[in-house]
Amino acid sequence: QVQLAESGGGLVQAGGSLRLSCAASGPFFSNFAMGWFRQAPGKEREFVSAIHWRTGSTLLADSVKGRFTISRDTVKITIYLQMNSLRPEDTAVYYCAVGSFSGSSTTYNYWGQGTQVTVSS
Repeated sequence: QVQLAESGGGLVQAGGSLRLSCAASGPFFSNFAMGWFRQAPGKEREFVSAIHWRTGSTLLADSVKGRFTISRDTVKITIYLQMNSLRPEDTAVYYCAVGSFSGSSTTYNYWGQGTQVTVSS
């Protein structure tokens, strides 16, 4: 069973930065990907970023391009989401997921518990 543990959320002022981490364990299928999604109150879960584990290819939502960066540590089996120039609209619970490389939540099979990110104006 794949297990995911997110960390790094918190409260930050607009314009600030945070780095989220997601450590994974368990059996992985070949060509898996890890991604970040977020869900704000009253809104649907939305894609943020993903990284293909083997190739390192990445995807980023338009809303975070130029501000967020996804990376991975292949030894620790951990991904990171570096979030810069944060805006109040980035406030959400951020979820880590494992699945097939895409920007759709329907291709991800395993999910973490989420970590809260709050950006104050």
